[in-house]
Amino acid sequence: MRLLASVLFLILLPLGAAAQQAPATLIADQVSVEGNSRLRASGNVEVFFDETTLRAASIVYDRRADQLTIEGPLTVLRPDGSFLLADSAALSSDLRTGILRSARLVLNRQLQLAAAEIRRIDGRYSVLGKTVASSCQICPGSPVPLWRIRARRIIHDELERQLYFDNARLEVMGVPVFYLPRLRLPDPTLKRANGFLTPSLRVNDKLGTGLKLPYFVTLGRHADLTVTPYVTTGGSRTVELRFRRAFRSGRITMNGALTRDDLRPGEDRRYLFADGRFDLPRGFDLTFGIKAVSDPAYLLDYAYSDADRLPSTVDISRTRRDEYIHAGLRHVNSLRASENNATLPNTIGSASWQRRFEMPVLGGTAETRLELFGFRRASGADVIGRDATRASARLDWRRDWTTPQGVLLAAQGRVALDYYAVGDDSTATTPETRATPFGAVEMRWPLRRAGANGATHVLEPVAQLVWSPVDDTDIANEDSLSVDFDEGNLFALDRFPGADRYEQGLRANLGLGWTRHDPAGWSLGVTVGRVLREKNLNQFATGTGLGGYNSDWLAAMQLTTAGNLRVTNRAVFDDSFNFTRDELRMDWRTERLGLASSFIWQQANPLENRPTDSAEWLMDTSYRFRPNWTGKANWRYDFVTGSAAEAGLGLVYRNECVEMNVSLSRRFTSSTSVTPTTNFGLTIALTGFGTTPGESAYRRNCAR
Repeated sequence: MRLLASVLFLILLPLGAAAQQAPATLIADQVSVEGNSRLRASGNVEVFFDETTLRAASIVYDRRADQLTIEGPLTVLRPDGSFLLADSAALSSDLRTGILRSARLVLNRQLQLAAAEIRRIDGRYSVLGKTVASSCQICPGSPVPLWRIRARRIIHDELERQLYFDNARLEVMGVPVFYLPRLRLPDPTLKRANGFLTPSLRVNDKLGTGLKLPYFVTLGRHADLTVTPYVTTGGSRTVELRFRRAFRSGRITMNGALTRDDLRPGEDRRYLFADGRFDLPRGFDLTFGIKAVSDPAYLLDYAYSDADRLPSTVDISRTRRDEYIHAGLRHVNSLRASENNATLPNTIGSASWQRRFEMPVLGGTAETRLELFGFRRASGADVIGRDATRASARLDWRRDWTTPQGVLLAAQGRVALDYYAVGDDSTATTPETRATPFGAVEMRWPLRRAGANGATHVLEPVAQLVWSPVDDTDIANEDSLSVDFDEGNLFALDRFPGADRYEQGLRANLGLGWTRHDPAGWSLGVTVGRVLREKNLNQFATGTGLGGYNSDWLAAMQLTTAGNLRVTNRAVFDDSFNFTRDELRMDWRTERLGLASSFIWQQANPLENRPTDSAEWLMDTSYRFRPNWTGKANWRYDFVTGSAAEAGLGLVYRNECVEMNVSLSRRFTSSTSVTPTTNFGLTIALTGFGTTPGESAYRRNCAR
């Protein structure tokens, strides 16, 4: 019978203008024809028309009036995901015009608009009279939503995806708090539209209480601008700007601000951060970044960034399976009071080409590298204004073998050629050339054992013998001052990070690794290693752990559990267990808890601009103690000074219709340009307008 009803409906319902667009299909339990112009369908009625579905208890179609009279409860499902609910309706046959009584419009399964009646006009507009709008879940025992907007009339423009309110009144828990005669808001399906964004309140002990009110401006389909006035009671007047533009082959983003305040009377304070990326022909990528600020304290005063060195860069690169090409230019502006930009090598240019290939005759894999590198200091003073240019060529080779007993053998070689030209340094020999060969042999013997309970143990001893000549060239060390000793370079030919210094002499790199994989889901790995030298050449500074005949011991541990807990520890210490460096980090992620904490101890190293020992503890955590409440905290403590460097607290409330963020932070550090600062922030956002639906975990549950 339901199939027969569908056929009859198609024969009897031309649908006027709708017949020119798409046919309609009706399915019902019962269908009867009254005279020559009326058709009645009842019982589980469904109408499918132009990607729109209508469900109702009964439908009467009057062919002469070209009108549908519908008895509910009825539901109209639209292709954009929104739907209409009503008790009854009178609609045109194409469902584009008519009236729905005791109706509710739900947009994007998020924003609900309830009205005594809804008038449909031209398939584009829905006019709601005596309306209440809210995205909050309403429960039978608590009929008043957390917030709602009452209006005499709301017009929903489906084409522009805008909501227009007449005589709008915002109520919070039933209490009126705000009134506007006219109000325009985007519907939840609209991603970009001109208008105000969520305001935020900030309290700063230097700037006073301030309000940020961002305004979003669309500049066509591929660009937009956000303008945020920021006014404080402490006399600050700021305009923040964010510009974004997408191109066919890339994009650019610019963030900046312009300020007049009483902290620096009569000065224009400003900053600009910009970055972009573009695809170039032949597979090349262009990236750039610009960072500039008017004074060292501006970024910290307004909490824009805590960076104390601002790099501006432009890079062109291409990465292929066996080839890498790169060229870049970098300028660094230091904001540190202890550094002088005139004597820093802050303008740096580089270009490199790397190619990997199979080595003929010898076998194995080889890699060539050509590099041009140079830097310039603004100062022309002798020695402290040194400028340098370097051209380098390098060839690396490695071949591996496996014996029948499972022993892994390897041979390695390297030749590095460097040419230096130095300016503004009367003590340097220029030009200077250097040739440095490396040779190494390596043996690994991985041993695997399966335990009775299903656990797997892997034990791997490693021995590597490396030789490179003692170099007597007098090249200033500019790029190899910061040296790390960890499991990543324990078996490296050279542990200096740059090219100004190469590791020299005959040395043995020894290590032992053990890993246990448990069937319960956890694993534990331990690595221990050391470097033994034929001669003490005094290559490495105190504080690196690599100085002397024998290096300090390196011990690294990593524990991972099935409960998303990860603990890592890396320590460098001597035979008497005096630590040179110790780093402990813990990460734990559960449904409710997010915890990241680390402790770092470092011995003094003047070459790294660390004249005294340093010890810091950092912690960043969040805990969801209620379904809708999350607390946050961050902490940075300096054990050397015995005081906190930074601290912060935050509280977030979130449900399906509102999100509130409260934050309090304190920066305790000070210098000649910055002073300790306290910030308080408050942001309240009503979700449902131009936003995506919230996570179901935050939705209110009506179950008792």
